[in-house]
Amino acid sequence: MNGIFSIIDMAASGLSAQRKKINAIAQNIANVETTKTPEGTPYKRRQVVFAEDSKKASFIDTFKESVKALSRTHIKHLPNSSAVSGKTSKVPFVSAEEKVIEPVAFKMVYDPTHPDADENGYVEMPDIDIIAEMVEMMVASRAYEANVTVARSAKEMAMDALDI
Repeated sequence: MNGIFSIIDMAASGLSAQRKKINAIAQNIANVETTKTPEGTPYKRRQVVFAEDSKKASFIDTFKESVKALSRTHIKHLPNSSAVSGKTSKVPFVSAEEKVIEPVAFKMVYDPTHPDADENGYVEMPDIDIIAEMVEMMVASRAYEANVTVARSAKEMAMDALDI
């Protein structure tokens, strides 16, 4: 059962990372027309960067621990003996960190009636592409759904194992 719980932990790690990404994208969309932040500049786009979370045990390490219970059986009875020896690649947990993207330049929009317009009538606006943000939102949403499916499948496998 330990292997099932590690799969659920990995799915939870992915869920948390995708939730952070969706929240950052939602902030970007909500602030697409914010011309003044507390710093006095237009809103700066947020982006979530994924990285391996080395603090948690990898899947292969957890798998090796669970295989010890099967050590009484012959190695050829296992579907992939290289997985037991650790020759496969590690499947890490994921961490997500939100970063503020410093723009090269803000988008200049001509609107002389805007309260933040300069003497020429131009307003500095955040350089956020709504279409790109929506595509990123859809991708993050699908990845979130995939992680939910993994967690649900692991739960169903654990419940089926208890019925045996």
